[in-house]
Amino acid sequence: MTPTATSTITPTVPPILIPLDTWTPLPWEQYLNLLEDPSYSQARGYYYNGFMRLEMSPLGNPHSRDHANILAMIYLFAGIKGIDLDVHDNCTFRKANYGEVQPDVAVYVGDRAELIPWDAVTIDLEEYPAPDLAIEVAASSLSDDQGPKRLLYEGLGVQEYWIVDVKRAEIVALAVRDRGSYRIEQSQVLPGLDISLLEEGLRRSRTSNHGKVSAWLLTQFQS
Repeated sequence: MTPTATSTITPTVPPILIPLDTWTPLPWEQYLNLLEDPSYSQARGYYYNGFMRLEMSPLGNPHSRDHANILAMIYLFAGIKGIDLDVHDNCTFRKANYGEVQPDVAVYVGDRAELIPWDAVTIDLEEYPAPDLAIEVAASSLSDDQGPKRLLYEGLGVQEYWIVDVKRAEIVALAVRDRGSYRIEQSQVLPGLDISLLEEGLRRSRTSNHGKVSAWLLTQFQS
């Protein structure tokens, strides 16, 4: 009698189901493993003090346009004022076992603009300093950007944190000191940049295209 071949069936481990847009308790190593799951390849990850949050990348027109607006404003101002910048768009900043963020915009200013190597994929905050400025563009995540993420950025040591309220065309700009923050009307990492001027630029962008808004901003920054 010829023996028949048998196959060994290895039980599959069901994937961890994580609700989106919710802070969920999860150990650091499990969080890192989760980021490798193809199901979450388009998600932005945040981690703070034992809790993680996944957000799908915003696809809406209002968010994308204000994201572009804020980048253009910073570039224009820095170019006119001769300020060195290193700008990161949706980049990951990680401090192992403590925190991770993927801000819409992050900026290193002045003598720190040359610190991060071009080929760095994830920026290790054990090796490099936190960005001088972190910006969240809030179309649907405003309460979270004002609450837990504010604490997270304070803990990571950014110098300034902006929350762009897309619905109101407003910017909450916060200076961060001693793991706390307070409201400011003029940027401290981009000296001379009035937050109210950026807000006016956002309001104008609701009825004018980016070219016209940029032309108006140029005249304001040059005055």
